[in-house]
Amino acid sequence: MKIQLAEHYGLCFGVRDAIAQAEKLATRGPLTILGELVHNPVVRERLARHGVREGALGDRDSAQTTQVMITAHGASDKARGEWRNAGFGVADGTCPLVRQAHEKLRALVEQGFAPVVIGKRGHVEVNGLTEDFPDACIIESVDDLADLPPAERLGVISQTTQPTEKVLALVEAIRIARPASEVRFCDTVCQPTKNRQTALRKLIDECDTLVVVGGRNSNNTLQLVAAATMAGREVHHVERAEELRVDWFREARVVGITAGTSTLKETVATVRTRLETIAAELSLAAH
Repeated sequence: MKIQLAEHYGLCFGVRDAIAQAEKLATRGPLTILGELVHNPVVRERLARHGVREGALGDRDSAQTTQVMITAHGASDKARGEWRNAGFGVADGTCPLVRQAHEKLRALVEQGFAPVVIGKRGHVEVNGLTEDFPDACIIESVDDLADLPPAERLGVISQTTQPTEKVLALVEAIRIARPASEVRFCDTVCQPTKNRQTALRKLIDECDTLVVVGGRNSNNTLQLVAAATMAGREVHHVERAEELRVDWFREARVVGITAGTSTLKETVATVRTRLETIAAELSLAAH
């Protein structure tokens, strides 16, 4: 059984910096993160060991400390302001590329475009993008096109972790659904997400089985799982090495490993080591 690691995988710079910021803040005093800093249980356990607590962005009673931190997924200016006005010290762990998406959406609105966000409804990043614009329309699939406002100008951005092909297809569908409207699209899918999607396509071409490492509620990890599944590959989504089972790989010839942008490199390394052990066990059993 051959094991192949994706060219691009795991922790992106935005998540890495947010984790480092939280750990540094925790050395200075008690800290509450307003939500999951990133959607990964291994990272959350690591932060908990530093004494970091979790609260809820929409519930000021949930903060057990006077210092709070916005997660890497970002938040609306409205939410940020409410916490500051309530007397909390607010540190901002928003990924710079998420912040850029906020800026592009605001610029479109200021130019007179009705705001449209392609993304997962209810996701914390999408909530943050749209909360400052109550009239924003969220498009998750073609089924949502009927919700588009009858505006002369539509300004479209995307959640940073959406698959590029899906986003471009939905932008085209918006143009077809509103032929009389000017549709301006700003591509806000982040480069780390694009890199991981491109690397996954290469793995799909070369592997019969894929292991995707990442949180079960991580949007970009789930997108990797979905893409590999749609391509007809055997796919196993795990959060840590201990979940891997020998039975999964009895028929495998080439196993590819990739990981979402909130997955620690050391988690991927332990998964790879466990797969190498499984490969050795299967080889011994065959002989």
